[in-house]
Amino acid sequence: MGSVKTARHFKHNPPTEAEMENAIMLVEDQLFRIRHSIVNGSTLSTTDVSVRTIARIAGVPDQPNVTLSRDLVEQTFNRLVSIVQGRPASQGSIPTTAEFSATLLILREFMHHLNFASIDVRS
Repeated sequence: MGSVKTARHFKHNPPTEAEMENAIMLVEDQLFRIRHSIVNGSTLSTTDVSVRTIARIAGVPDQPNVTLSRDLVEQTFNRLVSIVQGRPASQGSIPTTAEFSATLLILREFMHHLNFASIDVRS
């Protein structure tokens, strides 16, 4: 599972509702397989530039080390969903490319289903 592989399921920009739903199901299937590998109390962190972009779009100040909450990820994902559902992309100030959409979708599903309240984004 990864944003490039998941993005291959998006044939439109922005992805269609059906494409998003299918991608969500695929990601959830993969998360179901690994859920027992996650130790309770684990912290989630990354140095991924794409996740840093999501944090910036979510309104987190652009600093070397920041924390992005699950709530902000959810709010950002909902902005993407509203565009997928027909709101003009120009009003959403959020990228709608396949790879960005896939990265945001994976992050949202990962945090939601594996119960991570936040992710630390490190430089």
